[in-house]
Amino acid sequence: MQEGIRVSIDGPVARITLHRPPLNVLTTAMLRDLAEAFDTAAADAEVRIVRLDAEGKVFCAGVDVADHAGDALAPMMDALVAFVDAVERVPMPTVSVVHGAALGGGCEVMLATDLCLASESASFGLPEIRLGVFAPPASVLLPRIVGERRALAMLLTGAAVRAAEAEGMGLVNQVFPSEGFDDAVDEWFERMLSLSGAALRHAKRAVLVARGKPVGEAHRDLVRSYLNELMKTEDAQEGIRSFLEKRPPEWKHR
Repeated sequence: MQEGIRVSIDGPVARITLHRPPLNVLTTAMLRDLAEAFDTAAADAEVRIVRLDAEGKVFCAGVDVADHAGDALAPMMDALVAFVDAVERVPMPTVSVVHGAALGGGCEVMLATDLCLASESASFGLPEIRLGVFAPPASVLLPRIVGERRALAMLLTGAAVRAAEAEGMGLVNQVFPSEGFDDAVDEWFERMLSLSGAALRHAKRAVLVARGKPVGEAHRDLVRSYLNELMKTEDAQEGIRSFLEKRPPEWKHR
């Protein structure tokens, strides 16, 4: 990994941190390193959740302008798409933790993850249209998350939205006060870690399997998955057994 990315895997949590002060501006090399970090987390059998955050005053101000010019542009776009693909491959939940601004490529990095927690100071924007271009990954990901009209409003105007508005439109899952933000986020992750890692993986996969399919076909596929895969996990059996026995479950995460 290069200097702009820090990765730590502490048992069930893989933490990937942007570290390129002051604005955590992404480079093509950093995007490649991010993809590698997510692939590494995905391959670790102990990891149950992947956290993407940033150090400093902002989450990420976008991709380095130098990587948008001349011969550098195509490799940068390839690296950005490869990063999105890498996040898509991760079987466990991926969560962005955002404070300050997440703009352009920084917003797209957040969009690639499953969930987003934000400080009330956070803001999100895709200003590319003001430079005479558009944001390719956001054009794919944003409509899926907030709907086409809201996505078009951000993509066509370049206007940023604050955390509260982002939460209201479904762009952010939960907003926490700036004061005590780190503690609130840690508590949220602890609650997630109290759940079955196997169940979390299967629940995420169910949404991805159903995506884009006719309702009937999706239901049939998920019933097969539920019966033939989920219910064969140790945790599914333990969850039902512990409920009937009126005791807390003891997850094996498999």
